Amino acid sequence: MNQQLSDLARELRLSGPANGALRLAFGLACAERVEHLLEDPRAVACLAVLKAHAAGTADAGALDAAAQEIAQVANQHRGSNSIDGAQHAAVSATYAVANALAGRALEAAGYAAYASVYAYGGYAVSDPSAFEPEYAWQAAQLRRLAAQSPA
Repeated sequence: MNQQLSDLARELRLSGPANGALRLAFGLACAERVEHLLEDPRAVACLAVLKAHAAGTADAGALDAAAQEIAQVANQHRGSNSIDGAQHAAVSATYAVANALAGRALEAAGYAAYASVYAYGGYAVSDPSAFEPEYAWQAAQLRRLAAQSPA
């Protein structure tokens, strides 16, 4: 768990109704960090809808449809048949996209961090220090996005 990010989210009232756009922007930033780990073309397409929404070229209906689709994709992901953990990283990246599209930014961040670390290899997830660079990036990114967000 990224305590620094949790504390910052609480300070910013990230879960509040006024911060929906910030939650989507932060979730998108986290999902983009692990986009290269996505295996399923449907997950890539759903992430593209979130990007388009952020750019103002996709409406709330498209966002909702993509959120429903990616939830199904994530829940049906075949999991890992490999011993190197690469597919575990893909599963986590897919869940990061699903949570980002659902507006669950902290959950998206958690799955993205796990995907990033798992991409190193399965052994890395048991080392808490392996998460530190990603956790630091996430907190800095949320601060940056919050500073850009209209008050």
